[in-house]
Amino acid sequence: MTNPFRPDQQSQGPYGQIAHAQHLAHTDRLAETFYAVGEAAWCYVGNGLSNQTFIRGPEGIIAVDTGECHEEMMQAIEQLRLHTDEPIVACIYSHFHYVAGTSAIVSERGDDDFPIYGHEGIAANLTRFGGEVGPRGSRGMVHQFAMMLPEAGDDARVNIGLGLFYRNPKHAPYTGGHIPATHTFSEHHETVIAGLKVIFHPAPSDATDSATIHFPELDLAVNNIFWPTLFNIFAIRGEEYRDPRVLLTGLDHLASLNVEHQICAHGPPMSGRPEILSGIHRYRDSIQFIWDQTVRHANLGLSLDEMIHKIKLPIVFETDFHTQQLYGVVEHHVRQVYTGLFGWFDEDPGKLFPLAPGERATKMIKAFGGRAAMRVAFDEALAADDYRWALELGQLLVSDPAAQDTQSDKARLAAGLRQVAFCTPAANIRNWCLTRALELEGNLDLSRFRIHRFREQEVLAGQGARWVPILRVLLDADAATDFYGSIGFTFDDGSSAGLLIRHSVAVPVPQQICDLQITLTVALWAKLLAGKMTLSSVLAEQSNLSQDQRAKMQALLSRFDIESFKA
Repeated sequence: MTNPFRPDQQSQGPYGQIAHAQHLAHTDRLAETFYAVGEAAWCYVGNGLSNQTFIRGPEGIIAVDTGECHEEMMQAIEQLRLHTDEPIVACIYSHFHYVAGTSAIVSERGDDDFPIYGHEGIAANLTRFGGEVGPRGSRGMVHQFAMMLPEAGDDARVNIGLGLFYRNPKHAPYTGGHIPATHTFSEHHETVIAGLKVIFHPAPSDATDSATIHFPELDLAVNNIFWPTLFNIFAIRGEEYRDPRVLLTGLDHLASLNVEHQICAHGPPMSGRPEILSGIHRYRDSIQFIWDQTVRHANLGLSLDEMIHKIKLPIVFETDFHTQQLYGVVEHHVRQVYTGLFGWFDEDPGKLFPLAPGERATKMIKAFGGRAAMRVAFDEALAADDYRWALELGQLLVSDPAAQDTQSDKARLAAGLRQVAFCTPAANIRNWCLTRALELEGNLDLSRFRIHRFREQEVLAGQGARWVPILRVLLDADAATDFYGSIGFTFDDGSSAGLLIRHSVAVPVPQQICDLQITLTVALWAKLLAGKMTLSSVLAEQSNLSQDQRAKMQALLSRFDIESFKA
């Protein structure tokens, strides 16, 4: 696709959505369907963001992936029961994203006496995404996955590329039901499950713990690397770098299996050896193309802004939805490959020491001849479908700290974002642009995603000490200038941790070396972090502390960006 913005491809969806025709058509592939795959497997698409897969073995059913919640997996099991009453005797996790509904298997069986297989990295990954980067991660999820878009009208959600929605509204209240794997692996591993030979092969993709699961007797492979869209090297929500070269290794292995049936964690399954093999080859080649051409143009000395206009996927990749830009877009993937290899500096001198955004906006508007002239230029760009220029001008208008009437300029920028959303086939881009537009217009309030929020139940789910070192990213460095002090926490679950404030950083240290000491129940700690109790009220309950100790603790902890610590 040579032009990422195609106003001539706008169409209207069943709920009034305005979107690119390819984006609307993709919804049909993600529609709720319980597929039979060969004679011994089923794949449930459209129940949530991911699929739930069931494999029949001589000794019963193997469930692969359990979705986002207990309710999602319960619905999948209900669909399974329309086809077989054989018991579920084992569970497999393809990776850590979709492991939260396993309790539904327990509910149906009446016990938890069954094996669960998964990569040994799943447990660590489940705790890695949150904590220090919680606000940024949550905000990115809201934007990418259309979590706050309306259900009907121009701006309504169409789909989110890999599924119809992040969470199926029918599954509220989304009860967590994860059960850790009982049998783990980190390398190629072969075993027998439910009477079937099963081969696990690590295949990192968007998750470092992804594995391809091969059932040779069924001529079937289940995977998380052959998606129903061009692979997302860059996730607009914000993620760690995904090295395409690692993904190519997994795809080459999947191709080498030459199976008759393949089921991915997302999208419809496939049957037919030639079609699957040619599809995988095309898929891996699209990813290699992006990596190779990014490196080629970097070696030629092009800046990032230059190369994104040079690197375009060949037309052959438009012939298959698996390699269409229905999730992310190539130019963003190019940027990600470049920064993953070389860092942020792309040899453009203008990026070496850029002005602060507000200062740059003020200078650019002055150079342009004032706000009125820039507004005219924005309106002309939007009318001419020159969306790149319109977005750049619009952002300058809203960034200028000297602006008096910012709401009209926010409305302009929102209009530009909305037009981009309406004519891109990429779900991530449409969802991000519409969410940002609604916020600019004052129709969405995302302020709560710009502060660190600790959920009481999340804190209670782990050891109390886990949350102490996370506080280091909440230290107000200006408030900690020239401050020195340490506090050790001991919790009733036996865990402990300490923090030492020095040089405007909070250094994790052993609890026992700290000057100040406090002992808390995890329940009280959870309420304090969640803002359901104030620090002063918690300290008041500590009868073993002197007034001076309480005052010192209040002075130390009030330097963190947690409102309950300041009261």
